[in-house]
Amino acid sequence: MANSLHQPAESVRVRDCIAALPRYVAGAGSEDDRLFKLSSNETAFSPLPSVQQVITDAASSVNRYPNLTAAQVAQRLGERFDVDGSGPVGAEGIVVSTGSVAVLQQVLSAVAGDGDEVIFAWRSFEAYPITVGVTGAEAVTVPLTSDARHDLPAMAAAVTDRTRAVIVCSPNNPTGPAVHHAEMREFLADVPHDVLVILDEAYVEFVRDQEVADGEELLREFPNLVLLRTFSKAYGLAGLRIGYAVARPEIAGPLRTVSTPFGVSSIGQAAALASLEKDAESQLLERVEQVVAERDRVVTAIKAAGWKVPDAQGNFIWLDLGERALEFSRAAQQAGIMVRPFAGDGVRVTIGEPEANSVFIDFLKSVNL
Repeated sequence: MANSLHQPAESVRVRDCIAALPRYVAGAGSEDDRLFKLSSNETAFSPLPSVQQVITDAASSVNRYPNLTAAQVAQRLGERFDVDGSGPVGAEGIVVSTGSVAVLQQVLSAVAGDGDEVIFAWRSFEAYPITVGVTGAEAVTVPLTSDARHDLPAMAAAVTDRTRAVIVCSPNNPTGPAVHHAEMREFLADVPHDVLVILDEAYVEFVRDQEVADGEELLREFPNLVLLRTFSKAYGLAGLRIGYAVARPEIAGPLRTVSTPFGVSSIGQAAALASLEKDAESQLLERVEQVVAERDRVVTAIKAAGWKVPDAQGNFIWLDLGERALEFSRAAQQAGIMVRPFAGDGVRVTIGEPEANSVFIDFLKSVNL
């Protein structure tokens, strides 16, 4: 008995696919209030007063379990989506979870496993290799085009009889461009109907590209499509972890089966419902317009300074710096700005408050290209 207490932890057998996974790296933070945090794609705005009040009120009942499936949130969202041309889908076509990453994990867990393949572009959202790896499936990456866009024809060509899902991030995190409707429709027509296509639209509220893919319209035509959305970005609830999938009811059902019971907190559910109220949502979307205006100001200024920037359709911009990414990040921090470097590839910079954006613009003007 005594000997068993001293067995090394390394003797525990971890699944090979888990041991090989990269770790998710969050945008750096700092307790130094002299630094502007532009390293995580979150909003610089505090929650609306009306939403803060709901959060405070909901805190008094955290001794009780929340609604099992966030049914009220699902119902409210379901009233907005017509997934098959017959009218609002209701709660049956909405799956709510702890952020869009958790929803993605549920989606992949439902369709992929050992010996299967999941395709996504690279570089794209760094959680994709992790969520795919957890299922035991093999990640198949397809390089972005020279202008940092998804190469959808190449992704379609990569589909094999082992492919169970394809992930499309629009706008693409971290590079910025959005997928266009015509190319997405052509892609969906080329993909076998038994392969699930996941359109990750975490930043859809910030898109101003008139050709952007309309996920809801495509979902009416292609039953094998799932949309991912979140309250973390435009709705400013990143700390409460709530996101959702929109799908045909026959697909949404299995996704709920693999969800964590009571996963979304009662506070998160209450805040989401409050954010969906007409007046609150209108105010939140006005904030989105301010972010878009600041994004355009930053892009215009840094292009004028000689920098090349891919089409920025999220709440961030991308600088293709290659091996200079880490060096640039360190220099930016010395200038008072925290950015998100991706070693060997580039740097993503979130659009923050106007003062932070101005500091970033001034910094870029001082950097030797």
